[in-house]
Amino acid sequence: MTTDYPDDLGTTYRPDRPPGRVVSLVPSLTEALAATEPGLLVGATDYCTHPPGLEVSRVGGSKWPDLDRVRALRPDLVLANAEENRLTDVEALRSTGVPVWVTGPTTVPGGLDSLERMLAGCGCDVPEWLDRARRAWSPTAAPVRRDAAARLAAVPIWRRPWMVVGAGTFAGDMLHRLGVSNAFRAAPSRYPKVTLAQIRQSGADLVVLPDEPYAFSPTDGPECFGGLDVALVSGRHLTWYGPSLVDAPDLLAGQLAAARRY
Repeated sequence: MTTDYPDDLGTTYRPDRPPGRVVSLVPSLTEALAATEPGLLVGATDYCTHPPGLEVSRVGGSKWPDLDRVRALRPDLVLANAEENRLTDVEALRSTGVPVWVTGPTTVPGGLDSLERMLAGCGCDVPEWLDRARRAWSPTAAPVRRDAAARLAAVPIWRRPWMVVGAGTFAGDMLHRLGVSNAFRAAPSRYPKVTLAQIRQSGADLVVLPDEPYAFSPTDGPECFGGLDVALVSGRHLTWYGPSLVDAPDLLAGQLAAARRY
């Protein structure tokens, strides 16, 4: 008897048996599956850096994977993301009979549920790290949230051109749950292009600079925001959904509380 598993975009995955060979095109999903059932992974992108020392075939980048290399690995399932991967690549794989599971959570609870469904589709039981992540983000963990004072923040994720976190994003919801409101939460797009002047005019009293996708650092980024507090944070903990969610509340709250003027 087959079981239907709907991905985040509503596409049904209906395997005759649990997959035995999985290729991941998303770093956070690579980490999630490797932490749960590492023997399933046969391929991942060049940017899949966690867990360290992961030994699988590499298939290029998330935006431009080598689809021939993906197919050559004979995957029973490919893991993708609605933001990180191109729909044309998803459709190209599906057109040749390769099932693709697409994630796209926009909230922390949605990310936790998405991971549970995806892992079930891979034939995995709920892992211990996912239970810990649910507890870390549960209402009973509210004292963690009070470590970060309520702030209004702009969250650049790129420069040249400047781009910020906008409406309906996983990172924006995570910050909201840590007491930080997004100054661009009403933007017409998820990651709008803006100018430095628009960031300053947004009313933000805090600028949050993650170290990915753009590698903001103490010497690259803060100098543009004189007069504003700047928090340098872990991009993996702000934007990934996987085992990093276990430590994200404490780590990010501490990094936000350490904001200062450069």
